[in-house]
Amino acid sequence: MTKTDTRESETGPATSAGASMVSHDRGPTVQGWFLIVLSVMGVLVVIGTLVGSHYLRETTNMSDYVRDRIQPARVEAYRLQAALVNQETGARGYILAADPAFLQPYEDGRLDEQEAAESLRELVAGEDELIADLDAVEAAAEEWRRVYAAPLVSSVVPGNPQPVDPVVVEAGRVAFDRLRVLFDVQNAGLLDAREEGIEELEEVRTNRDTIFASMVAVFLLTGVGMAFLVQMIVVRPLARLREATRKVVAREEFGHHITPEGPADIRALGQDVENMRERIVRELEVSRERHARLESQAIDLQRSNAELEQFAYVASHDLQEPLRKVASFCQLLEKRYGDKLDERGAQYIAFAVDGAKRMQVLINDLLTFSRVGRVSDNHVRVALAPTLDAALTNLEQAIEESEVVIERPDSLPEVVGDPTLLVMLWQNLLGNAIKFRHPDRPITIRIACEEAREGDEAVWQFAVQDTGIGIAPEFSDKVFVIFQRLHGRDVYTGTGIGLAICRKIVEYHGGEIWLDPEYKGGARFCFTIPVVGDNEPAQNEALEGASA
Repeated sequence: MTKTDTRESETGPATSAGASMVSHDRGPTVQGWFLIVLSVMGVLVVIGTLVGSHYLRETTNMSDYVRDRIQPARVEAYRLQAALVNQETGARGYILAADPAFLQPYEDGRLDEQEAAESLRELVAGEDELIADLDAVEAAAEEWRRVYAAPLVSSVVPGNPQPVDPVVVEAGRVAFDRLRVLFDVQNAGLLDAREEGIEELEEVRTNRDTIFASMVAVFLLTGVGMAFLVQMIVVRPLARLREATRKVVAREEFGHHITPEGPADIRALGQDVENMRERIVRELEVSRERHARLESQAIDLQRSNAELEQFAYVASHDLQEPLRKVASFCQLLEKRYGDKLDERGAQYIAFAVDGAKRMQVLINDLLTFSRVGRVSDNHVRVALAPTLDAALTNLEQAIEESEVVIERPDSLPEVVGDPTLLVMLWQNLLGNAIKFRHPDRPITIRIACEEAREGDEAVWQFAVQDTGIGIAPEFSDKVFVIFQRLHGRDVYTGTGIGLAICRKIVEYHGGEIWLDPEYKGGARFCFTIPVVGDNEPAQNEALEGASA
């Protein structure tokens, strides 16, 4: 007894403390309340679905019963009765007139009777009373034919009418009147079945509507309860948390302490927000220091870029000056001592002059390549038609000499970009097509434009194709590499930098350029530029200088 009391005294306080901690930590959570409510709603949905589906099925069955069985059965019953009436009329006419024409309705009526009886029997299968009515009608009809119609019909000589015993005629009429009584019984039975089916259908529909109305009411009440629950355990604590968070974020009161409130998970969320606030405070201090360093680095980078650009200009001019002197003095040597030099000496001077001039062109092209997208950042809305016109103006002499035919769209879209660079893009692509024309066929350059999609982005896809010498598919990537040439300088002039400039211009405008490997009639270059909205005005004033 003493030991037991001791154990109770030792475990009792600990258990009480643990219970109080559990009740504090395991208080009602938003997830728990919602699980309870959703479980109740789920049970209601399952029950309502089962009950509703049962009544819907019953409604469908009764509707199908009335529409697909009883109504067609009444039609077939009328058809059966009409067939028997036709038999009676045809048989009586044939017996009195001995005219074979009266016998045809009798034979047709027998066929119709057989078909109608079979259809009616299938429709009322399982309905014992209706089957009994049908059996009675068929038995009476068979009896009428056996006793009256068949003997008299067989006794008539076609074309030779004979007097008929009135007693026999009256007996046949009385026999068929019994059939008419059975017709009325059958029609009444079918009508009763139809009325019973309609009544049962209305009853099922009433029960179904009542169930559905009850379900809607329960769902509405559950929705109201859910709304109240959400307001009490979610909206209010979150509103307080939002207000505290707004003080920290919107008002930049980063020192404001956030106190967690509400259910356990809302309190956990509040604590997470408070931890995030503390981390933001720490990261803010670090980011301020980092921002100061980045600003210093940005200033240094701008200064370095300016110095690099200045160096590029100075280097290009300093390199071109000696080349001009080399070319000039070589030409003076040729002019003054040309009569004293042999053929090889004159050839050496020509090589030196040509090399100096090619070096000048190479330096200018390098300077142009380095300036693409770096010297200016002129992003405006540009109509592409004027840029193409400017490029064609710059190439006017080459177009006339080569007698090139240029086919272009009636209209070109507007894009956002640098007008001068776009003129340079058209000029390089068209000039490239003119330069590499085929010697044995006329040169035709066709420009195409269509809207396409690259993933989720809408782009304008352009194509410049020619009837020139073409480019082998294995060189489709090599042609866009700077200084890459596919032909010797003695065959085609140039530095091999034009398509590299085109690629840099297209990529600067957010697109891509490629050589179409499927095109076999020459070369076909395709490039894309993103489609833009109507938020920027079109500006093409810079094209006047570009076409000069």
